[in-house]
Amino acid sequence: MIKLKKNISLTLILFFIIAALISALIIQYGLGHKPCKLCLYERIPYFISILLIIKILFFNKYEKITLLTLSIIFFFSFILSFYHFGIEQGFFNESLTCVSNFSENLTKDQLLEQLNQNTISCKNVTFRILGLSLASINSIFSLILSVIFGVLFLKYGKN
Repeated sequence: MIKLKKNISLTLILFFIIAALISALIIQYGLGHKPCKLCLYERIPYFISILLIIKILFFNKYEKITLLTLSIIFFFSFILSFYHFGIEQGFFNESLTCVSNFSENLTKDQLLEQLNQNTISCKNVTFRILGLSLASINSIFSLILSVIFGVLFLKYGKN
């Protein structure tokens, strides 16, 4: 019965994570809001977690360590998205990841190519839901998921 509850919880979390990724792709491709580099990096933990949750659901090996890994992954996701939120709010300066690298040694063609890439600044919010940027929403979700996986890890094997 306990394993069934855990599997139902993980399945619900899996669907939530997939829905979050699909929403990000719809916002990007369907609505035409180009993501910055940090936005793209913030998707990586979600892709990794899909694989790890499927691993738990279908292969009953190393479940406890996988739950701990998921908790750590989403804790780092929280840090990354909070950093992105901080850049949006002006708490932190933009990192080199967010800014185009224009050096003095570029040819005209290389400079044109970099300008055509149309790099999006990490501090510009192009899409909001209920007044919140996607980075702030991701911060909240990542922290919640980190805690959920941490609790599942701590309760693993107990009645």
